[in-house]
Amino acid sequence: MSGKRKKVSSEGLNISAAQKAYVRKHVLQKRRIRIYQFIILVSFILLWEVTTYYDIVNSFVFSSPSRVTKTFIEMAASGQLFYHIGITLLETIISFALVNILGLLVAVILWWNESVSKVLEPYFIVLNSLPKSALAPVFIVWLGNNMKTIIVAAVSVAVFGSVITLYSNFKSVEEDKIKLIYTLGGKKRDVLSKVILPSNIPSIISLMKVNIGLSLVGVIIGEFLAAKAGLGYLIIYGSQVFKLDWVILSIVILCIMATGLYKLLAFFEKKYTR
Repeated sequence: MSGKRKKVSSEGLNISAAQKAYVRKHVLQKRRIRIYQFIILVSFILLWEVTTYYDIVNSFVFSSPSRVTKTFIEMAASGQLFYHIGITLLETIISFALVNILGLLVAVILWWNESVSKVLEPYFIVLNSLPKSALAPVFIVWLGNNMKTIIVAAVSVAVFGSVITLYSNFKSVEEDKIKLIYTLGGKKRDVLSKVILPSNIPSIISLMKVNIGLSLVGVIIGEFLAAKAGLGYLIIYGSQVFKLDWVILSIVILCIMATGLYKLLAFFEKKYTR
């Protein structure tokens, strides 16, 4: 009996050692990837600075890290920059919330009524394929030159794709689970609340990670055409008056903002999966 116990405990130790080795290898690989990413970023910044310093690249057209940093300090000191960042961030959050709420509601309606889905599905496909920048001037005429136009333009960029994706995911849920609910005396609302929505929570979160980027893109498109503030406005205004440091700084901030919003949603996704 004691021999068996020793054998089991030794097997457990072997498994534990193998698991530790795998975890260690995974952690080292992630760390190595982070280091490579950091090296690429630093190398790009240094190359950009050196080429502009020695006039290999025109610093007036392409700016430089030092000029961008100086512009950031000047605009941050006056509070002007944070005002524009706040406007763009507010518009993005509102657009993102509307895209997800509308996308989920419309997808549920299409799943609930098959006739409605067959009638409307071709129109959603056409609207999703339509370049949204073509609609922005129409929104300005309809709604005026204000934040409402920018939000509507941003929503139009992401909402149709969200509806199509969610509806397809709802339709792909296993039929056996749905039949089980009906067999137990459930109704269609029980299928929706107990099978369809719970089964699609991971895909909804993944779609939200896509929508946050699309909402930001839509907001910038709207600000290009109908804004008096925001990072998109800074890009257009800076290019018109040849303040290209403003343009590059706004683009850098947009990259940081997009990364931050994506990482925030990825954090919530990791929390949910745990």
